[in-house]
Amino acid sequence: MASVQLRNVQKSYGPLDVVQNVSIDIADGEFVVLVGPSGCGKSTLLRMVAGLEAITGGDIAIGAKRVNDLPSKARNIAMVFQNYALYPHMTVAENMGFSLTLAGTGKGQIKKRVTEAADILGLDALLGRYPRELSGGQRQRVAMGRAIVRDPQVFLFDEPLSNLDAKLRVQMRAEIKALHQRLGTTTIYVTHDQVEAMTMADKIVVLRGGRIEQAGRPLDLYDRPANPFVASFIGSPSMNFLSGSVEGAAFLTDAGECLPVPPGCASAALYGVRPEHVAIDPTGPIAAEVLLVEPTGSETQVTFRATGDAARSEIVGLFRERTDLVPGARVRLRPDPANAHLFGADGSRLN
Repeated sequence: MASVQLRNVQKSYGPLDVVQNVSIDIADGEFVVLVGPSGCGKSTLLRMVAGLEAITGGDIAIGAKRVNDLPSKARNIAMVFQNYALYPHMTVAENMGFSLTLAGTGKGQIKKRVTEAADILGLDALLGRYPRELSGGQRQRVAMGRAIVRDPQVFLFDEPLSNLDAKLRVQMRAEIKALHQRLGTTTIYVTHDQVEAMTMADKIVVLRGGRIEQAGRPLDLYDRPANPFVASFIGSPSMNFLSGSVEGAAFLTDAGECLPVPPGCASAALYGVRPEHVAIDPTGPIAAEVLLVEPTGSETQVTFRATGDAARSEIVGLFRERTDLVPGARVRLRPDPANAHLFGADGSRLN
C-alpha cells in the first residue's frame, strides 16, 4: 500500500486543456472517488496515475517515488476497466493469473494467489469457466480478482459498474467497498454517479472542466457544498435553487416570496434547499401547484411549480411519509431556514 500525491497535474491535447493544475493528497489506504460530469477529466486523470497517459505538467508520486517517467508496469498499480478486458480464450483462473505468468511467477504461487482471490470474491466454482459463460457481475469480479492477485500498492477503478443493471450495481458497489475494508489498499475510483461516490468514498473529489470544484468527506460536501455546481451535483434529487436578493433579514425571491436567512448573508443571490428540507405547510411562503408525484415505497418525490411563476425551474420535495397529493393540487411550501444554503452572485458559499 502507498499514498498518492498529485501536484499541479496538467494534461493538454494541443490547445485543449483537459486537466488543469489538479493537486490531490490521497492517504495510504484511503478510498478516493473522482466524480463529475462527462468530459470533466476524471478518467484522463486516472489514466495519468496509471501511466497510460503522459502528463503535460506537474508531478505524480506513489509512495515516496515520483512516477512521471515510469512505465505503467513499474508503478505497482492494478486497474479495473469499464469493459472488464478479459481474454475470451482463457479460463477465469488463467485470466486472473495472467499478469503473474508474464512476471515469471512460479505456478504454485500463481495457483495459491488465484485461489485466495477467488475465495475473497466468491469465484471458487467458476475458475474453470470462460468469460462467455459468465454474467456481467461475475466478469466484473474476475476483473477485480485479476487486480487483487497482483497485490498492488494502489487499485484504480475506471467506471467499473457502468455496464451493469441497476440492481447489480448496488450489489457490486457494496462488494467493492467491503473488499476495500478487507484489504485496505489505497483506491482511486472514477464514476459519474454521485450515489456511488457518496456511498463508497472516504473522500470525494468533484471535478468540472478539468479543475477541482471541491474535495472532502462525502457528508461534508453534502452538508456544506462550496458552490452551486457541487450543491446540484452531490445529492439525489438535486438541490432546489431560488434566485433573488436579501432585503433586511429576509431573502426575497424573484417571484416575491419572503424567506428567512441567517445573519451575514447580505449579498446572497441564490437560495438553495435540498428536497428533504421542503415541507408542505398551509402558512408557507411559497404557493405551488403539484406537477408530478413519484412514490418509491419508502419515500415520495413530488415536483412542484410556484403558482404564477412559469419561468422558474421546478421545486422538488422528498417526503418520508405517504402523501395523497395528486397533479394539479394547490399547496404552500416552506423551506427549512436552518438548512438553507446561501450563495453569492459569484457562486461562493456565504453561510
